[in-house]
Parts: sequence; structure tokens; C-alpha cells
Amino acid sequence: MAGLFITIEGPDGGGKSTQVKLLAEHLQKLGREVVLTREPGGTELAEKIRELLLTPTKETVVPMTEVLLYAASRAQHVEGLIKPALARGAVVISDRFVDSSVAYQGFGRGLGADTVWQVNQWALGGLLPDLTIILDLELSIGRRRTAARDQQQQTEPDRLEQENLEFHQRVREGFLSLAKQEPKRICLLSADAGIDQVFQSILLLVGPLLTARKIES
Repeated sequence: MAGLFITIEGPDGGGKSTQVKLLAEHLQKLGREVVLTREPGGTELAEKIRELLLTPTKETVVPMTEVLLYAASRAQHVEGLIKPALARGAVVISDRFVDSSVAYQGFGRGLGADTVWQVNQWALGGLLPDLTIILDLELSIGRRRTAARDQQQQTEPDRLEQENLEFHQRVREGFLSLAKQEPKRICLLSADAGIDQVFQSILLLVGPLLTARKIES
């Protein structure tokens, strides 16, 4: 079977991690090898870079430094985990990928989408997801969800989650812009619906790709 690369994106609080796990469990029941991963992270070195990126610090992180660190993590992730898994026919599902860099650093930090894409060309090595699903929701809802999660898990917001409302509004606008620019790869779903309803919508998007890959292989 041919490999398949799926990414799930969107503003914080959209339920990405939940949907990633549900999709992985579903595909495993169908007999597919599934590699579940995330960004930043995915390999030992990339996870160390993740800690640098998301841990709050008193030092101001320069936007370009942020972009380069994400790209470095991504390069390790792509070559060390994603490409080998796809080569052996696995379904790779990632909680965030390059579209998050475009939204957060390109739009959120104001560096521009073109700059972020240029920086990431080497990191991607020609790889883009077969399907990207953006789970979109109003920022006020997302903030309530993340606050409830942090309280339940007794965790603190990471460095990016601590950014102001205006920053996160620009990030959301970035995701919406990406969905308009690449409708063949990126599908926009409302995360306001219940977990089961969102999951069924995801299955409707993934199913045809699985069928097509079986035919190709």
C-alpha cells in the first residue's frame, strides 16, 4: 500500500489532539500501520527543539529565530520519521505541520507567508501533506477550552498560548487564508460541532484518499 500523510491544524482549543487520536485508532482497526506524531517534535532532537520553542522565557524570542527553530525541528522530523514511514506504506498523522508555521509566524508574527515558505523549502524536502484538515473555531471558545484543559491537567499555557488575543486572531486569519489558497489540499471544518460530528466529517475526507492509495499500490 502507498503511504498517506495527513495533518490536522487550526487555532488552539479546536480539538486537534483528540481528532488525531480518534483517526489513528480508526485506521489501525482497518489494518493500516499508523504513525502518530506532532510538531514541533516527532523525534528525540525535534522534541528538544520543541521545549526551546514552547517554554516561556524572559528573553524575547526574535520572530526569525522562531521560524528557523521550527524549520530545524521540521527538517529532522521529515527525514527522521515522516519520509521513512511513508516509504514503507504507513499512514502518518501529524498534529500540526508547516501550515502552522505560516499561520503563526507568517501571519501572527507578521513575517509574511512567502518568507515562511522560503525558509521551510529545505526543511520540507519537497514533502507536503496529502490532506490537511483545519479545525476552525471562534477564539473565545478556544480560549475557554484551553483554560479548562490546563485546569484539568494542572498545566500552564505554553509560550505561544500566552500571546495576546490580537496575535491569535491573526493566526486564525492565516489558517483561513491558507484554506482559500489551497482548496485541493486543505479542508476547513468547524470545530464548534461535537467531537463525534467532527470525526465523521474527517472520515468523509480521509476515506476517498485511502481508497485511491489502495488502487495506486
